[in-house]
Amino acid sequence: MADPSSYRPKPGQIPDSPGVYRFRDEHRRVIYVGKAKSLRQRLANYFQDLAGLHPRTRTMVTTAASVEWTVVSTEVEALQLEYSWIKEYDPRFNVKYRDDKSYPYLAVTMNEEYPRVQVMRGHKKKGVRYFGPYAHAWAIRDTVDLLLRVFPVRTCSAGVFKNARRTGRPCLLGYIGKCSAPCVDRVSTEEHRELAEEFCDFMTGRTSTYLRRLERQMAQAADEMEYERAARLRDDIGALRKAMEKNAVVLADATDADLVAVAEDELEAAVQIFHVRGGRVRGQRGWVTDKVEEITTGALVEHALQQLYGEETGDAVPKEVLVPALPDPPEPVQEWLAGRRGSQVSLRVPQRGDKRALMETVERNAQQALVLHKTKRASDLTTRSRALEEIAEALDLDSAPLRIECYDISHFQGDDVVASMVVFEDGLARKGEYRRFQIKGFRGQDDVRSMHEVITRRFRRYLAEKERTGEWTDGGSAIGEGAAGPDGDPGTPADVSSAPLPDGLKDEEGRPRRFAYPPQLVVVDGGQPQVAAAQRALDELGIDDIAVCGLAKRLEEVWVPGEDDPLVLPRTSEGLYLLQRVRDEAHRFAITYQRAKRAKRFRSSPLDDVPGLGETRKQALIKHFGSVKKLRSATIDQICEVPGIGRKTAETIAVALAQAAPAAPAVNTATGEIMEDEDSGTTAETSGEPVSAGAPDERRGQER
Repeated sequence: MADPSSYRPKPGQIPDSPGVYRFRDEHRRVIYVGKAKSLRQRLANYFQDLAGLHPRTRTMVTTAASVEWTVVSTEVEALQLEYSWIKEYDPRFNVKYRDDKSYPYLAVTMNEEYPRVQVMRGHKKKGVRYFGPYAHAWAIRDTVDLLLRVFPVRTCSAGVFKNARRTGRPCLLGYIGKCSAPCVDRVSTEEHRELAEEFCDFMTGRTSTYLRRLERQMAQAADEMEYERAARLRDDIGALRKAMEKNAVVLADATDADLVAVAEDELEAAVQIFHVRGGRVRGQRGWVTDKVEEITTGALVEHALQQLYGEETGDAVPKEVLVPALPDPPEPVQEWLAGRRGSQVSLRVPQRGDKRALMETVERNAQQALVLHKTKRASDLTTRSRALEEIAEALDLDSAPLRIECYDISHFQGDDVVASMVVFEDGLARKGEYRRFQIKGFRGQDDVRSMHEVITRRFRRYLAEKERTGEWTDGGSAIGEGAAGPDGDPGTPADVSSAPLPDGLKDEEGRPRRFAYPPQLVVVDGGQPQVAAAQRALDELGIDDIAVCGLAKRLEEVWVPGEDDPLVLPRTSEGLYLLQRVRDEAHRFAITYQRAKRAKRFRSSPLDDVPGLGETRKQALIKHFGSVKKLRSATIDQICEVPGIGRKTAETIAVALAQAAPAAPAVNTATGEIMEDEDSGTTAETSGEPVSAGAPDERRGQER
């Protein structure tokens, strides 16, 4: 591993101008290419303290042995040179969008004497008109089959075409009228090329011209009593309309645009592109990439545009490109796109209307692509087993943690503090085992104290269940060991969900009791302080057979109790990927619950009954005072200090709050804990019933 300081340029050597830089390893191979508006400022970021770098960036600078740069005049030139070098050197540390499939295109070979319509994949060829990409090849063939009635362009291969010319007999399509048969001179070369050009015009969205022309011809044939010809033209119009219906109309103004959406997490990003031509979605494609460094959504968009249009020119680059976030700065990218197209290109973020609605659809597709990518990876049994083994080895556990519980704290400026517990068994989420907690002991942004309370409450319940049912540990078949084979073979690990439970661990209806299962590993969302709090809670309860670790978001470091330095798992580690997925799920579950509680609090606020008080002023009051409780104790003069609140309104608010006295929360006489009161809207710690992850505010079908 190289020390970056050994090849760091001396002060003053790096110019303060736009340029492109390359990191090389000890064998002089280019491992990373980047561009910068200011080379001096950008390169300085790579030579800071290694602990402050993104793990992937840290690996890159310690792999590199030298850095070099090339100065250019403008940021547009830097963008072009960066793309050229990435294509030339294929650096291992650059963002690489992995296309999730090989997309087919509808191609018209205008570079041939007799243009041919066909399905094409792979690299694009000069002189060929491309339309798409399409999701499936059969969608292209269906469209072409309909259009050949009106535009009978050649579709046969070169061998079939030569054989037809030699024999003087056309192929079957020529006999049934779906090919103009230039092979036997039914049409001239010029007439066939004109047909191909009309086909291309129709595919680019100029459809109304041909429909109106055919409708005039049909009417003329009917007037002349040529009914067979009129019927044929009627069928041609129907075929064109049917072909148009296969691409849903999404924009009414015949817009030509590409919509790019990004779904991302800390490690990966998925990009989806919808190609809209003539107001219709003509094609769709998607990519998935690993994040190389701490990169913004705008930077991901910039890389996507480079890959999408790097080899395109002319009309292949649309007039308008809609993105979720603009690169910083957007002007060089916009100028680069204009250079590829040969005319002005609009690069912007849609804010409202039909384009915004379509962008939301593209964003949903991107999110689904990312989830599908992660699901495919997680569903592989071999991969999951390797991940659990890597976690056990890194944390020095006696065996693979078949059951992992992860905890996260969520709040809104210190209010509505809640926690989540998610469960993964054998590397897969067990959503029926998820639990929710509300922190009732205090208010404030103290995640450490909240974590200690949640761990204490969860495992106090576990100990209570254990005492009630007798001594029961996780060493039996109920937790994952298979039955021994006939030759004494211990057998293969069994799924926890299918293992039998002792009768004492079931309730009256045969369901597992609350918190009956102990995990082998507790993961907390946070760093050293949260890990220490969780371990302290277990120590206070006398539990010493459950491992604890934490995963810090910023650098994806794994913290263990009692250690001053974190564990840094390899970026490609399946164990790290599993821990991140567990952590992200806990965060999602916690923040969903917290948002639902906050929305419920606002919905059931006493301020709702104040006449003439709208949502904006209600939020202003809550923001100013922090809570309804503090607002209730405020004077009329203090209420008047809120912008938009006059004295008469303040008096009305004071009277309404005085009349709406808060109800006393219910208390469990056995445990002393505050219980849920569904009527008053007060929510306490979850009772441990299974919670659906898809509906975090429901418990057995009842509103929480």
